[in-house]
Amino acid sequence: MKKYTYEARDSANNKIVKSTVQAESENAAAKLLTEQGFAPLKIELQDEKAGFFARWSNRITSKDKIIFTRQLATLIGAGLPLAQSLNTVQEQTANKKMREIAQEVLSDVEGGKSLSDAFGKHPEVFDKVYIALVSAGEASGTMDEALKRLSAQQEKDAAMISKIRGAMTYPIIVLIVIIMVVAFMLLTVVPQVEQLYDDLNKDLPLPTLIMVGTANFFTNFWWILLLIGGVGIYFLVQYLKTEPGIKAKDTLKLNMPLFKGMFRKLYMARFTRTGQTLLSTGVPMLDMLKITSDAVNNVVIKQSIHRTADKVKGGKALSAALKNEDYFLVMVPQMIKIGEQSGKIDEMMGKTAQVYENELDEEIRAISTAIEPILMVFLALVAALMVGAILFPIYSLVNNIHI
Repeated sequence: MKKYTYEARDSANNKIVKSTVQAESENAAAKLLTEQGFAPLKIELQDEKAGFFARWSNRITSKDKIIFTRQLATLIGAGLPLAQSLNTVQEQTANKKMREIAQEVLSDVEGGKSLSDAFGKHPEVFDKVYIALVSAGEASGTMDEALKRLSAQQEKDAAMISKIRGAMTYPIIVLIVIIMVVAFMLLTVVPQVEQLYDDLNKDLPLPTLIMVGTANFFTNFWWILLLIGGVGIYFLVQYLKTEPGIKAKDTLKLNMPLFKGMFRKLYMARFTRTGQTLLSTGVPMLDMLKITSDAVNNVVIKQSIHRTADKVKGGKALSAALKNEDYFLVMVPQMIKIGEQSGKIDEMMGKTAQVYENELDEEIRAISTAIEPILMVFLALVAALMVGAILFPIYSLVNNIHI
């Protein structure tokens, strides 16, 4: 299937519509548009080799999806027909790529497909959780409520990710600054000290000699370092795309000193929040476990949830199945057990998610507080080494001249 951009007149309201359509040929695209009530004015094959900047500028963010979902929920809740709601949201969507996808979803719905099936054609935008909730909303006749729950979950998940990225940004910036300062000193100041000692026929002190050797190595063989670094990064990126690489990365997150508590609480919050949203919408327990295993976005936790699903399928209660699973924090099975006894598992999972979301905020603040003194000490050590290696020989020269 090829993708075509088109400009057509909507015969229903006499408006000009611009969007994209997938078809085998230009004639097939025109026929499809005509069947949907459009009079094609211009149809062009879309260039699939769009530049990086264009792809980046049109990428669909979490905010775009949240706004789309909340607007659709509001319009459906107000009593508007589904097709009209989709058309209104599509017209109000600012992101070009999201608008194109909304138009395709609208076309599929008008063609007789269910909304969940129409969303399912775009897995890069609408994940399994999204589609499952929409499907459950269709089955129960509570589409607006399902979409409201979905947008609320998306907002909470986006907020958690934003806080974690914020906590990681500060140390990365400080480390980059340290590297730049060290590189500047090695490439500009240290060679001048070496030249000064050469002019006076003096031997360099050992610390300065080491720094001069390092500076010379970087100056003469920077291309080798760049080549090795580029090749190393390439193979690392490729390895992290493989199953062993993904598992190694996700295991590291769960066991990384200083950060492991943050990541474990993030996954527990994500598991319980997604589980609560799915169960409250009427998704069966085993389906909920299958969907949440993908939603947590960690293969180690995913394997634990799969083992849990097998135990539940064999007749165990969810709380008992989760009890001895690695990386599942103690509160999760305990709260679910209370929910099983009261018949309100979804409610207890929601309360558990709220606890871990609050604890995650505290964990991020604690990490930020702990990182600052660690970085300051590291920066002080680097500065002391640099200053000692540069100022010590100059001080020694001044003393010798004075004598």
